[in-house]
Amino acid sequence: MKPTASSTSASTGLRFDQPGHPPATITEFQGVRSLHLGTSWVQGAMRLSRPDMIELEYVQMMMMWLLFLQRPRHVVQLGLGSAALTKFCYRRLPDTRVTAIELNPNVIAICRSRFGLPDDDARLQVREMNALDFVLAPANHGTVDVLQVDLYDEEARGPVLDTPEFYQGCYDCLSEDGVMTTNVFGDFSNYDKNLLAMEQVFDAVVWLPEVHDANIVVIAFKRAPSLDFSVLYERAGVIKKELNLPAKAWVNGLKTWMRDHL
Repeated sequence: MKPTASSTSASTGLRFDQPGHPPATITEFQGVRSLHLGTSWVQGAMRLSRPDMIELEYVQMMMMWLLFLQRPRHVVQLGLGSAALTKFCYRRLPDTRVTAIELNPNVIAICRSRFGLPDDDARLQVREMNALDFVLAPANHGTVDVLQVDLYDEEARGPVLDTPEFYQGCYDCLSEDGVMTTNVFGDFSNYDKNLLAMEQVFDAVVWLPEVHDANIVVIAFKRAPSLDFSVLYERAGVIKKELNLPAKAWVNGLKTWMRDHL
């Protein structure tokens, strides 16, 4: 989540504005297509020359669960954004089922039209629904190995869902060794509120140092892992080689967190 990259970003004039939801629009600047919800805030981005890669650093960090889970059966994305995480998981994890939950039909439509989101199939399902309804539904409890949460409205002042009830639902959806990553952005009061709510529910909650434009990515564990940094660095090397993600920086961030908080 960040302001528009440049005041000279070119608006394409494309607009998906089904009534009752914020309109979805795009701008393009220096080869990067950005998603907006009727404001200057960037809700996601895609480099046109690498449409299946994850462009934004904080969105890449949402994949740090790969350090702990190598072969998840089911990954769920709450908040589709520009579909970067959904596409990446679908294309690069061929044995994984991927579900995306998005309330705004305009976002789903523009992702399918301009961000290369594939049609649903046996492994991919994009559902138009409220994320709170998804996590509170008993049918979803215990069925998700990885939950990726990035829920913002057009004003981007803080996560749309940030209550203990919501995070309890996220916890309930996870399998026994499930992991949640979430992006916390907005007013500084949001950080403490969200971290406290997560800590009330999850066995372990860790966050990496702030990246560009005040995004903080948090990783929460249903069951606290044992952290062996030699193993994590080895795993980071595999992630870099196989998926081209900067996983060593994630391990460095985890190490810094432990030094400062334990």
